[in-house]
Amino acid sequence: MNKNDYIIRLETEKDYRESEELAREAFWNLSVPGCSEHYFIHLLRQHKAFLPQLDYVLEKDGKILALVMYSESELVDEKGNKKTVLTMGPLCVHPEYQRKSLGKMLLEYTFKLAVGMGYDTVINFGNPDNYVARGYKSCRKYNVCFEGDIYPSALLVKELKEGVFDGRKWYYYQNDADEPCNDEKAVAEYDALFPPKVKAWQPSQEEFYIHRHSVIGRE
Repeated sequence: MNKNDYIIRLETEKDYRESEELAREAFWNLSVPGCSEHYFIHLLRQHKAFLPQLDYVLEKDGKILALVMYSESELVDEKGNKKTVLTMGPLCVHPEYQRKSLGKMLLEYTFKLAVGMGYDTVINFGNPDNYVARGYKSCRKYNVCFEGDIYPSALLVKELKEGVFDGRKWYYYQNDADEPCNDEKAVAEYDALFPPKVKAWQPSQEEFYIHRHSVIGRE
């Protein structure tokens, strides 16, 4: 896609429905049968951790093709020192436009904005194959883990400024914006506001399960 063909801009309220439809198309049956990402976007906009200053869409000819959102979460070291970091997600690209560098464009654009806002770290939980090319590394490389010294293979960390981490252990505490998505009834009720789609199994769901439940041991 030619750079002159697209516009990167802040999401506005009038985009909400189109953005949620995009998320639904991008994630439907990808990780689980159906999806909850459109409901999550709806909830995230109302959460205290949400950062509307980093809520960007990429459009072409008036159609939204990609979306990225960020919120604040926290790292805590073993002495109780706290550090505010960005949690990236969701990142959505319309299925017909995937593998065309649209996600890359949005990430690189918003990473620069985040640095200007004073952030130095971005964390997300996802398939490493989709993010290592953007500078994300294993959480193990930066000694960032969940409680219990768990280093998931899907927990990915990106330094926005070189040398942010000094080797000390940090525990990652993600904000709770996605907790309501565990309510299957609430997800189904929200999904009913959209055109019907068929839930089905596909191999990417097993791939997601493996990444989600795999952990990295000691080197």
